Parts: sequence; C-alpha cells; structure tokens
Amino acid sequence: MILEAAILRVIPGQAAAFEESFRQASPLIAGMKGYVGHELQKCLEQPDQYLLLVRWEKLEDHTIGFRQSPEYQQWKALLHRYYDPFPTVEHYEKVPL
Repeated sequence: MILEAAILRVIPGQAAAFEESFRQASPLIAGMKGYVGHELQKCLEQPDQYLLLVRWEKLEDHTIGFRQSPEYQQWKALLHRYYDPFPTVEHYEKVPL
C-alpha cells in the first residue's frame, strides 16, 4: 500500500469554502481504482493549513489512474483555486519493523 501525503496551504479566509469544496470532491477520488481511503486534517497552529492523506493500493493508481482521469479534472476544478502555494505531493511506503 502507498500513502500519498500533501500539505495544503489554503488562501487565508478561504478555509470554510475549501472544506465545502473538499466534501464535494471526496467522492471523485473515493471511486477510483486502487483507492483505499483518505482523510483531511486541519492544522491547529496554522488554521489555513491542512494535511491530506490518501491510501492507494499502488503508486500508479494515483499517478496514472487518478491523475489522468476525468475525475481528476473535476477535482482540480473544485480545489486547486484554494492553494497558495501549490502543494507538493509525496508518496510513502510502510517500513517493515
């Protein structure tokens, strides 16, 4: 399993609108092949900052399957206008202990 992580910095004053748009966008990602789950966390110290975590079965489910889909175009239309700066997305895999 792959964990996608992105720190989302939302334009000040847009947090409530962003959260509503995120609620609308969530079903788009949840319906994708390889999707396992996602969550959005709001930072306590910086109220315009969020942490997005998405679990995928494999990296390509995100980088190809989602990013090259019509659903991603809808995701972009709903959410990308809120970011400043645009977030860096990174992928992680669990380290066996």
